[in-house]
Amino acid sequence: MKTKKEKSFDAVKMMREIRDKISLETQNMTFEELKKYIDSRIKTSGLKPIGQ
Repeated sequence: MKTKKEKSFDAVKMMREIRDKISLETQNMTFEELKKYIDSRIKTSGLKPIGQ
């Protein structure tokens, strides 16, 4: 019989929290506003888009 091991980090829970936060921030944005939001988040994160 297998027993459940206590998780120290729940990736699914974290992903759901992040997705919910972004959804709340962008729920009433137009397409143009959403594009600006995404561009600003990419610039402040310091990450490069894939393929660049």
